Amino acid sequence: MAYRNNLEMQQAFILHRSPYSNSSLLLECLTSSQGRFPLIAKGANSDKERKRGGSLHPFTPLLINWSGRGEVKNLCNHDVSDRPIPLTGNALYCGFYVNELIMRLVHRNDPNGELFTLYKDTIYALSQSPMLDSVLRAFELNLLALLGYGLNLEYDAVTGEPIDPNGFYLFETETGPIRTGEHAQQAISGSTLLGITSGEELDKQGRGEAKALLRQVISYYIGDKPLKSRELFRTISSVNNRWKQ
Repeated sequence: MAYRNNLEMQQAFILHRSPYSNSSLLLECLTSSQGRFPLIAKGANSDKERKRGGSLHPFTPLLINWSGRGEVKNLCNHDVSDRPIPLTGNALYCGFYVNELIMRLVHRNDPNGELFTLYKDTIYALSQSPMLDSVLRAFELNLLALLGYGLNLEYDAVTGEPIDPNGFYLFETETGPIRTGEHAQQAISGSTLLGITSGEELDKQGRGEAKALLRQVISYYIGDKPLKSRELFRTISSVNNRWKQ
Protein backbone atom coordinates (compact mmCIF):
# COMPACT_ATOMS: atom_id res chain seq x y z
CA MET A 1 0.00 0.00 0.00
CA ALA A 2 1.46 3.35 -1.03
CA TYR A 3 1.38 6.48 1.10
CA ARG A 4 2.02 10.05 0.11
CA ASN A 5 5.11 11.81 1.36
CA ASN A 6 4.58 14.00 4.38
CA LEU A 7 6.96 16.95 4.18
CA GLU A 8 5.10 19.08 6.73
CA MET A 9 6.78 18.82 10.14
CA GLN A 10 4.69 16.72 12.53
CA GLN A 11 4.84 16.18 16.29
CA ALA A 12 6.27 12.75 17.03
CA PHE A 13 7.68 10.42 19.66
CA ILE A 14 9.98 7.45 19.14
CA LEU A 15 8.64 4.25 20.69
CA HIS A 16 11.60 2.04 19.82
CA ARG A 17 14.94 2.25 18.00
CA SER A 18 17.38 -0.35 16.74
CA PRO A 19 20.49 -0.38 14.53
CA TYR A 20 19.86 -0.71 10.82
CA SER A 21 22.46 -1.38 8.14
CA ASN A 22 25.92 0.03 8.96
CA SER A 23 25.16 3.50 10.23
CA SER A 24 21.39 3.96 10.27
CA LEU A 25 18.56 3.48 12.74
CA LEU A 26 15.21 1.78 12.35
CA LEU A 27 12.71 3.81 14.36
CA GLU A 28 9.17 3.01 15.40
CA CYS A 29 7.44 6.39 15.57
CA LEU A 30 4.10 7.67 16.83
CA THR A 31 2.41 10.73 15.34
CA SER A 32 -1.19 11.92 15.34
CA SER A 33 -1.38 12.09 11.54
CA GLN A 34 0.09 8.67 10.70
CA GLY A 35 -0.26 6.71 13.94
CA ARG A 36 2.46 4.15 14.58
CA PHE A 37 4.84 3.50 11.68
CA PRO A 38 8.50 2.63 10.95
CA LEU A 39 11.12 5.07 9.72
CA ILE A 40 14.73 4.66 8.61
CA ALA A 41 17.03 7.41 9.85
CA LYS A 42 20.01 7.20 7.51
CA GLY A 43 23.39 7.89 9.09
CA ALA A 44 21.85 8.44 12.54
CA ASN A 45 23.88 5.59 14.05
CA SER A 46 27.25 6.67 12.70
CA ASP A 47 30.20 7.23 15.03
CA LYS A 48 29.89 10.97 14.49
CA GLU A 49 26.20 11.07 15.44
CA ARG A 50 26.71 8.83 18.47
CA LYS A 51 29.42 11.16 19.78
CA ARG A 52 27.09 14.13 19.33
CA GLY A 53 24.45 12.32 21.39
CA GLY A 54 21.68 12.72 18.86
CA SER A 55 18.04 13.44 19.61
CA LEU A 56 16.37 10.34 18.17
CA HIS A 57 15.55 8.73 21.50
CA PRO A 58 12.34 7.70 23.26
CA PHE A 59 10.61 10.29 25.45
CA THR A 60 11.98 13.24 23.46
CA PRO A 61 9.27 15.41 21.84
CA LEU A 62 10.20 15.76 18.17
CA LEU A 63 9.14 17.45 14.97
CA ILE A 64 9.73 15.22 11.95
CA ASN A 65 8.89 14.80 8.30
CA TRP A 66 9.38 11.82 6.03
CA SER A 67 9.11 10.44 2.51
CA GLY A 68 8.61 7.05 0.91
CA ARG A 69 5.96 4.97 -0.80
CA GLY A 70 6.37 1.68 1.07
CA GLU A 71 5.47 0.74 4.61
CA VAL A 72 8.90 1.78 5.90
CA LYS A 73 9.47 5.49 5.31
CA ASN A 74 12.67 7.54 5.22
CA LEU A 75 13.22 10.27 7.79
CA CYS A 76 13.91 13.56 6.01
CA ASN A 77 14.28 16.11 8.81
CA HIS A 78 13.89 16.14 12.55
CA ASP A 79 14.12 18.68 15.34
CA VAL A 80 13.52 18.68 19.08
CA SER A 81 10.27 20.49 19.91
CA ASP A 82 10.74 20.44 23.69
CA ARG A 83 13.16 19.17 26.32
CA PRO A 84 13.37 15.39 26.78
CA ILE A 85 10.82 14.23 29.34
CA PRO A 86 12.82 13.30 32.46
CA LEU A 87 11.96 9.70 33.32
CA THR A 88 14.20 8.01 35.87
CA GLY A 89 14.04 4.96 38.12
CA ASN A 90 10.67 3.20 38.17
CA ALA A 91 9.12 5.93 36.02
CA LEU A 92 11.55 5.03 33.22
CA TYR A 93 10.53 1.36 33.32
CA CYS A 94 6.89 2.46 33.27
CA GLY A 95 7.66 4.51 30.16
CA PHE A 96 9.18 1.47 28.46
CA TYR A 97 6.03 -0.46 29.39
CA VAL A 98 3.77 2.20 27.85
CA ASN A 99 5.85 2.16 24.65
CA GLU A 100 5.77 -1.62 24.44
CA LEU A 101 2.01 -1.78 24.99
CA ILE A 102 1.45 0.54 22.04
CA MET A 103 3.85 -1.52 19.93
CA ARG A 104 1.94 -4.71 20.80
CA LEU A 105 -1.65 -3.46 20.71
CA VAL A 106 -1.80 -0.67 18.12
CA HIS A 107 -1.79 -1.47 14.40
CA ARG A 108 0.57 0.45 12.16
CA ASN A 109 -0.62 3.30 9.95
CA ASP A 110 -3.84 3.90 11.89
CA PRO A 111 -4.00 7.66 12.55
CA ASN A 112 -5.44 8.50 15.96
CA GLY A 113 -5.01 11.95 17.43
CA GLU A 114 -6.57 10.85 20.73
CA LEU A 115 -3.98 8.09 21.08
CA PHE A 116 -1.13 10.52 20.49
CA THR A 117 -2.54 12.90 23.11
CA LEU A 118 -3.04 10.04 25.57
CA TYR A 119 0.54 8.91 25.06
CA LYS A 120 2.01 12.40 25.49
CA ASP A 121 -0.07 13.12 28.60
CA THR A 122 0.86 9.76 30.13
CA ILE A 123 4.60 10.22 29.64
CA TYR A 124 4.49 13.70 31.17
CA ALA A 125 2.40 12.35 34.07
CA LEU A 126 4.94 9.59 34.72
CA SER A 127 7.64 12.25 35.05
CA GLN A 128 5.63 14.26 37.58
CA SER A 129 3.36 11.98 39.61
CA PRO A 130 4.52 9.89 42.59
CA MET A 131 1.53 7.55 42.00
CA LEU A 132 2.87 5.61 39.03
CA ASP A 133 0.34 2.80 39.47
CA SER A 134 -2.55 5.23 39.04
CA VAL A 135 -1.00 6.75 35.92
CA LEU A 136 -0.52 3.31 34.34
CA ARG A 137 -4.05 2.09 35.18
CA ALA A 138 -5.54 5.22 33.63
CA PHE A 139 -3.39 4.74 30.52
CA GLU A 140 -4.31 1.06 30.19
CA LEU A 141 -8.04 1.75 30.54
CA ASN A 142 -8.02 4.63 28.05
CA LEU A 143 -5.87 2.73 25.56
CA LEU A 144 -8.22 -0.26 25.66
CA ALA A 145 -11.21 2.04 25.17
CA LEU A 146 -9.60 3.81 22.19
CA LEU A 147 -8.92 0.44 20.56
CA GLY A 148 -12.51 -0.72 21.01
CA TYR A 149 -11.83 -2.94 24.02
CA GLY A 150 -13.47 -0.73 26.65
CA LEU A 151 -14.32 -2.45 29.93
CA ASN A 152 -17.69 -2.69 31.64
CA LEU A 153 -16.89 -2.08 35.31
CA GLU A 154 -20.21 -0.62 36.47
CA TYR A 155 -22.78 -3.39 35.93
CA ASP A 156 -22.97 -7.10 36.70
CA ALA A 157 -22.59 -8.87 33.35
CA VAL A 158 -25.22 -11.52 34.28
CA THR A 159 -27.92 -9.61 36.16
CA GLY A 160 -27.36 -6.12 34.73
CA GLU A 161 -27.53 -4.69 38.24
CA PRO A 162 -25.16 -1.88 39.28
CA ILE A 163 -21.95 -3.04 40.93
CA ASP A 164 -22.31 -3.33 44.68
CA PRO A 165 -19.36 -1.58 46.35
CA ASN A 166 -19.59 -4.13 49.18
CA GLY A 167 -19.73 -7.13 46.84
CA PHE A 168 -17.07 -9.23 45.14
CA TYR A 169 -16.77 -10.15 41.47
CA LEU A 170 -14.91 -12.30 38.99
CA PHE A 171 -14.04 -10.49 35.77
CA GLU A 172 -14.42 -12.28 32.43
CA THR A 173 -12.55 -10.33 29.76
CA GLU A 174 -15.15 -10.25 26.99
CA THR A 175 -18.14 -10.33 29.33
CA GLY A 176 -17.50 -8.24 32.43
CA PRO A 177 -17.84 -8.61 36.20
CA ILE A 178 -19.89 -11.48 37.66
CA ARG A 179 -20.90 -11.61 41.33
CA THR A 180 -19.05 -14.16 43.43
CA GLY A 181 -18.03 -14.82 47.02
CA GLU A 182 -15.45 -12.82 48.94
CA HIS A 183 -13.00 -15.72 49.12
CA ALA A 184 -13.21 -16.81 45.47
CA GLN A 185 -9.87 -16.97 43.70
CA GLN A 186 -9.11 -13.74 41.77
CA ALA A 187 -12.15 -12.01 43.28
CA ILE A 188 -12.11 -8.24 42.97
CA SER A 189 -14.12 -5.96 45.23
CA GLY A 190 -16.97 -3.87 43.88
CA SER A 191 -15.43 -0.80 45.48
CA THR A 192 -12.26 -1.36 43.42
CA LEU A 193 -14.25 -1.72 40.18
CA LEU A 194 -16.10 1.52 40.87
CA GLY A 195 -12.90 3.24 41.97
CA ILE A 196 -11.18 2.30 38.71
CA THR A 197 -14.13 3.70 36.75
CA SER A 198 -14.22 6.99 38.63
CA GLY A 199 -10.44 7.40 38.66
CA GLU A 200 -10.34 7.85 42.43
CA GLU A 201 -7.22 6.99 44.42
CA LEU A 202 -7.28 3.34 45.56
CA ASP A 203 -5.86 1.88 48.74
CA LYS A 204 -3.09 -0.73 48.67
CA GLN A 205 -5.48 -3.66 48.25
CA GLY A 206 -7.42 -1.85 45.55
CA ARG A 207 -4.25 -1.02 43.63
CA GLY A 208 -3.26 -4.68 43.70
CA GLU A 209 -6.70 -5.77 42.48
CA ALA A 210 -6.70 -3.16 39.71
CA LYS A 211 -3.24 -4.20 38.56
CA ALA A 212 -4.25 -7.88 38.42
CA LEU A 213 -7.45 -7.05 36.53
CA LEU A 214 -5.74 -4.94 33.87
CA ARG A 215 -2.93 -7.49 33.52
CA GLN A 216 -5.53 -10.21 32.88
CA VAL A 217 -7.27 -8.16 30.20
CA ILE A 218 -4.10 -6.99 28.46
CA SER A 219 -2.65 -10.52 28.44
CA TYR A 220 -5.83 -11.68 26.73
CA TYR A 221 -5.27 -9.27 23.83
CA ILE A 222 -1.49 -9.46 23.43
CA GLY A 223 -1.26 -13.26 23.68
CA ASP A 224 1.28 -15.49 25.40
CA LYS A 225 4.47 -13.63 24.42
CA PRO A 226 5.63 -11.85 27.62
CA LEU A 227 6.27 -8.13 27.71
CA LYS A 228 10.00 -7.40 27.79
CA SER A 229 9.49 -4.29 29.93
CA ARG A 230 7.87 -6.39 32.68
CA GLU A 231 10.75 -8.86 32.59
CA LEU A 232 13.28 -6.00 32.75
CA PHE A 233 11.53 -4.40 35.73
CA ARG A 234 11.32 -7.77 37.50
CA THR A 235 15.05 -8.37 36.94
CA ILE A 236 16.09 -4.92 38.15
CA SER A 237 13.84 -5.19 41.21
CA SER A 238 15.35 -8.56 42.08
CA VAL A 239 18.89 -7.20 41.80
CA ASN A 240 18.03 -4.15 43.94
CA ASN A 241 16.46 -6.35 46.61
CA ARG A 242 19.58 -8.53 46.79
CA TRP A 243 21.75 -5.43 47.26
CA LYS A 244 19.54 -4.31 50.15
CA GLN A 245 19.91 -7.62 52.00
